[in-house]
This record gives sequence, structure tokens and C-alpha cells, in this order.
Amino acid sequence: MNFVTDKVSLQVNGRVATLEMNRPESLNAMDADLIKGLICKLKEISESDDVDIVVLRGKGRAFSSGGDIKTMLSNMNESDFFPVMDAISELIITLYSIPKLTISAITGAAAGLGFSLALATDYILADKTSKLAMNFIGIGLIPDGGAHFFLEKRLGETRAKHVIWDGKMMSAEEALKWGLIQEVAEGDLQPALEARVTDWLSRPVQAMVKTKKILAEKNRPQLLKILELEKHGQQKMRETLDHQEGIKAFIEKRKPVFIGK
Repeated sequence: MNFVTDKVSLQVNGRVATLEMNRPESLNAMDADLIKGLICKLKEISESDDVDIVVLRGKGRAFSSGGDIKTMLSNMNESDFFPVMDAISELIITLYSIPKLTISAITGAAAGLGFSLALATDYILADKTSKLAMNFIGIGLIPDGGAHFFLEKRLGETRAKHVIWDGKMMSAEEALKWGLIQEVAEGDLQPALEARVTDWLSRPVQAMVKTKKILAEKNRPQLLKILELEKHGQQKMRETLDHQEGIKAFIEKRKPVFIGK
């Protein structure tokens, strides 16, 4: 896949690749081009023997505000919708399985699909002021990007369900307490990120990657199954009256009135 877009930038410095989502004007909302750009760059990094660590971040004020709301607003039929969902699945599987150590460096919002993306990495480092949310429920949708898989792994089934159903915005400290992220930066994010990267670079990285590959290989069939269930489930949710009301309320900046239909 050779897809060129300026919505994703890649910088390689020694053994560290930094992959940056570059749509700051939309808080790095993920449209089809950004998703395909991430897949392409991750596959490129995957084939490099020189890179050991991948840092994923968002340009500007946010990590990622989630799926692009404009894409949701367009009345996509199934023939348009499924390719986007398939691209999301490919992105998540590629990121989860990449034979490198991966870090999400979160500033600002990591919401919806943006949060799912972060959960697919090995280590989440968040700025103290960042906000994390699995907030699909607010517009009558279910989480995608493998969130059902990642949340259930971290929290267990019951707690995962309640995080999804509540859809609340969490502070970095709350997310840390729940075990959803690994670290909250005390001060500026950059020194904390550099400390984590330096520590990992001083370790036998290939042994760490081998452990990651064994667990990823074991879990891959389940993640693929969840991604497929999310794809078909999301299509059904897009047809509900509650989703249409959720989108309408979002545009009109009011509280939605759901009827369970």
C-alpha cells in the first residue's frame, strides 16, 4: 500500500520513529485519508530493521478527537461505510501487531476512535491535563477500533461495559487509576517521553518485542473477530433513530433525547 497524504508525518531519529497525526485544525479527527496514511507509514516502519520504538502523537492541542464527524454526517451507504471500517480494522491490527515497541504520547483529547488507537499501543503516556473518553454512546453508537477487545483485556467484562455505557470524559489520573494508561507526566510531556524511550533503548528490545509478538499472535484471532463484530454492529447503530438524534443534538449543541429505537 503506497498512500501519500500530508495528514500524517513520519520522523525517524536513530532507533525511534515518531508518527504524527497532522490535522490540528480538526483536533486530528480521523478521516479515511488519515487512517490510510497511518497504515502506510506503520507498514513502512514495520519493514525497517533500524527502528525499535514507535511514538504515536497528534499535532497541536489534541492527540485525536476520534472519527471525523463529517464522515458520520454523510449518509454513507454500506458500499462506502464498510471500506472505511475495514481500513480502521487494518490500522488497529497493524499497530497492535507491529514488531516494534509502541508508545502513545497523549496531550489534550483522546476520544472515541482516537482513544481506541492509543489502546492498541504498548504504553500510553498522558499529559496531566489530557482527557480520555470512550464516548461513542453520546451519539448512539458503539465503540470501534477494537475498543471492546482492549477495554475487556484491561478492565474485565463488567467494568468494560460500564466504561462504554457511561461514555464519560476521564482525567489522566482517573485513566491511570483504572489501569487504562501506564503513566501520567508530572510536568511537561516531552521529558517524560524521552525518559521512557531512553529507558527502553537501554534494554534488550528484541526480547521485549518477542514477548509482544507471542501475545499478539495468541490474541490476534479474537481481536479480528471483535473488529468484524464492531463493523457490522456499527452499521446497525447508524440506522437507529437514537444515532440520528445524537448527531442532530451534537450539531445543535444540546442534550440528546434518546428513545431506545
